[in-house]
Amino acid sequence: MIRRLVLAAVAVLGLTTAYADGPEGTPISQAQGGKTVGGGDGFGGAYDDGSGRLTTLNSGQGNLINVRIKDVASLQESRDNQLVGYGLVIGLNGSGDSLRNSPFTEQSIRAMLENLGIASEDGRARVRNVAAVIVTANLSAFVQSGARIDVNVASLGDATSLAGGTLIMTPLKAADGEIYAVGQGAVQVGGFNAQGAAEQLTQGVPTAGRVPNGAIVEREVKARFSDENVLTLQLFNPDFSTSVRIADTINDYARHRFGKRVAGEQDARTVTLRKPEGISSARFYAELENLVVMSDAPARVVIDERTGTIVIGNEVKVSRVAISHGTLTVRITEQPRVVQPEPFSRGRTEIEDFTVIEADRPDSKVGLLDGPNLQTLVAGLNRLGVKPDGIIAILQGIKSAGALQADLVVQ
Repeated sequence: MIRRLVLAAVAVLGLTTAYADGPEGTPISQAQGGKTVGGGDGFGGAYDDGSGRLTTLNSGQGNLINVRIKDVASLQESRDNQLVGYGLVIGLNGSGDSLRNSPFTEQSIRAMLENLGIASEDGRARVRNVAAVIVTANLSAFVQSGARIDVNVASLGDATSLAGGTLIMTPLKAADGEIYAVGQGAVQVGGFNAQGAAEQLTQGVPTAGRVPNGAIVEREVKARFSDENVLTLQLFNPDFSTSVRIADTINDYARHRFGKRVAGEQDARTVTLRKPEGISSARFYAELENLVVMSDAPARVVIDERTGTIVIGNEVKVSRVAISHGTLTVRITEQPRVVQPEPFSRGRTEIEDFTVIEADRPDSKVGLLDGPNLQTLVAGLNRLGVKPDGIIAILQGIKSAGALQADLVVQ
């Protein structure tokens, strides 16, 4: 009898089904205690909850949207490089630097003329059509020598406008001190400055502009993208759920395309990709970047106190709170009074200080605010009838009270 029971148990155990495969075909039944499927190489995405069922994060409820991988992440190997340089903008209509307040502009003019073979006199220059500027640019990945990139120009001295000016040849250097591009061209300015005898009008920022395709790349950044066997994918907005979903989506595609798993989430921002043999890095990532994943974002409220801008995410919720808000107006009035002495006395006429302080809080009322969803939250804030600066103060107070179920970002 005991022998029959043993044989039956062995038969049942032998027929146990593996619900998913780990890296290189490892059965998921080998993962125990709710551990990530597949060894310790970090290239796994499925999860066994201990009951033998494969769980995934794609079925969760949240602020989910379908996006392509290249819209939410980029390769670490394809990062940009920042360039900076110092130059001169010439041809300004009397709106350049005053050489008395910007002595470095005069030094730059003399140095430029000497480089062009023109001997400058000892006397001081009296030009107002030149401005010293800082030139910046972003050198994208895989840009070859001879390509053109845009540059941004910003005044360094006391010039009032760069409109109509031309940037002369300016070398642009990277953090290593090497020259990677040279910028030159007409400066385009979005703002303007008009000034008369008694009035001045300024719109936009006339002291900053850009030169489209104004720099020629002289040296390319050396990259070994084609020789990399392990690629690093970085999310624009760190999120553990999105990182895991990207790894799962890539592994689902890789099982059918390459017969094995190639992706593994490292943290909330990083997903590691292992390139299979027999395919180039460019073609490998080109097959993955258009895969559609479900992207998630945390509940967040962004406040810009300078402009009064408030951005509230879809998943922001507020617990029921009572709010009293009203603008406090304090009025201080100085009313000095003249004090006369008694008749036929030896006193003097004096001025006595007299101050009147009045405090008023109009339209101050208590209201209830409850935001189980974004629409209800916005309606409740509008019902209070406060301006954006008041809404900013209310949101900060709700966060301090622990009733704002979101991350508050103040810029």
